[in-house]
Amino acid sequence: MQRRHFISTLAVASILPGMSFAQGKPIRLLVPFPPGGATDITARVLGEPIAKILQQPVVIDNRAGAGGSIGMAELARAAPDGLTFGIATLSTHGVNPAVYQKLPYDPIKGFTAVTEIVKAPGVIVINPAKLPVANFAELVKYLKANPGKVSYASPGNGTIGHMWGELFKSSTGTSMVHIPYRGAGPAINDVLAGEVPVYFDQVASSLPHVKAGKLKALAVSWTGRLDVLPDVPTYGELGYPANNDPSWFGMIAPAGTPADLVLRMQQAVATALKDASVRDRLALQGLYASGTTPAQFTKQIASEIEKMKKVAEFARVRLD
Repeated sequence: MQRRHFISTLAVASILPGMSFAQGKPIRLLVPFPPGGATDITARVLGEPIAKILQQPVVIDNRAGAGGSIGMAELARAAPDGLTFGIATLSTHGVNPAVYQKLPYDPIKGFTAVTEIVKAPGVIVINPAKLPVANFAELVKYLKANPGKVSYASPGNGTIGHMWGELFKSSTGTSMVHIPYRGAGPAINDVLAGEVPVYFDQVASSLPHVKAGKLKALAVSWTGRLDVLPDVPTYGELGYPANNDPSWFGMIAPAGTPADLVLRMQQAVATALKDASVRDRLALQGLYASGTTPAQFTKQIASEIEKMKKVAEFARVRLD
């Protein structure tokens, strides 16, 4: 067992040169949304393998509210010492800068990009006990016959779920009332309870309830049909290609975090994502491992902000 541990340590050291394997202080991984959502799932699936690779405890810290803005503001204020990282999303680093006139954080200057972690397909689900529709076409028909009488839930104002809902309305010519929540978990709970019949979010959050028959998935935003939802068409198949782009989750650090500590974490994430069991656990949740360099992720964030500004203008979404 000692020899096996020594070999394992050498293998990791060859991937992460110069890293100290002394037991260090815990690494705080800040999640800007509540437990139970896709962002939280991603962090928790990665936490254990990263802790083993770095030989440091990883503590998941959920700081929810204001579409991820509260958590991101706290991350931006954290010491850049390599002990605090956070999960960035298309909401926090794409949608929020596009729709909020003021943010308590600067999505570019306030952080150092580490890596994209996963791509996250989106989904529209309904509570089948509350809406008399069997598929996407029937939902569109029902909404057109009942303008403004149906509400939809999202994880919050300025989240990607909100944007997906508004893009759905714009592209289908329908009208629904937006009901924002403080994260995916609370939103799903009310959809399951029948308080709100329609919900837009990442597949990961709704998948267990779809599998259980409590929610019905009508369309996904992905390049092809998902293995976890093979009977659910993509928006592209249904004639709405503009709705087909997935979301993503990545890792960031406070601005000023030393480059060697950023690279240390990026390589740890890359190593974890090469593990088939980690990739499988993510895929079972509707999350697809990716991984990029810090430089690539920096460019991606800047590009997503510009893209979301166009979507926000198209959907006429602007928040105080």
